[in-house]
Amino acid sequence: MYIVVDERQSVTEQYVAGFGAEGMPAQGLAVGSMKDWLDATPRIDVEAIDGFLIGDCADRASCTVAIRSLSRAPIIALNETRSLEQTLALFTAGIDDVVRKPVHVREIIARATAIRRRTGRGVEPAPAPDRAGRLKVYTDGRDPEIDGTCLILPRRERHILEYLAKNRGRQVTKGQIFTAVYGDLDSSVEESVVEGHISKLRKKLRMRLGYDPIEAKRMAGYTFVG
Repeated sequence: MYIVVDERQSVTEQYVAGFGAEGMPAQGLAVGSMKDWLDATPRIDVEAIDGFLIGDCADRASCTVAIRSLSRAPIIALNETRSLEQTLALFTAGIDDVVRKPVHVREIIARATAIRRRTGRGVEPAPAPDRAGRLKVYTDGRDPEIDGTCLILPRRERHILEYLAKNRGRQVTKGQIFTAVYGDLDSSVEESVVEGHISKLRKKLRMRLGYDPIEAKRMAGYTFVG
């Protein structure tokens, strides 16, 4: 999931819609509510964030410090105009990359992926669920592989598997999965939607692996196990 921080609601809505069109869940936040959101969000959900996009706000340096204190996800700043002094100040504050508007969300996703690859921030395959290493789950948009063969999954199922694999051994709730996959923190959790996607995903994994790497506990949640 990507977090878009900007004081202008029209800008956050534009980029959230753009990420959604590329199959990436996103959430728009105003600067004033960002720190409270970070503090209130469960740690495993903060760790699952793919990147932050920071647009117009009064103090992007302080915003960056607040983000970096809780997350290692790439932080990309949007500049309205070309300014060497402003760009250098942003890098000094801890911004990972600076891009000038207009910029397509596909470029932002590519830049965030490149940052994670260079810094080792979560783009390697998740640990396999067994010692033989039969299942590999990627976090860069690729479909998972079983025994070296690609398992093509619908976008939602792939995102759910990525989220579960990132949190291997941890029990996650349907609400956490819904937020990670849909990026919607304000709507009530559609449990039936989550259950439907996971049911289909588990069936496909069982057919290819011969066992189920996702453990389900009634009224509790799901755990990616090995």
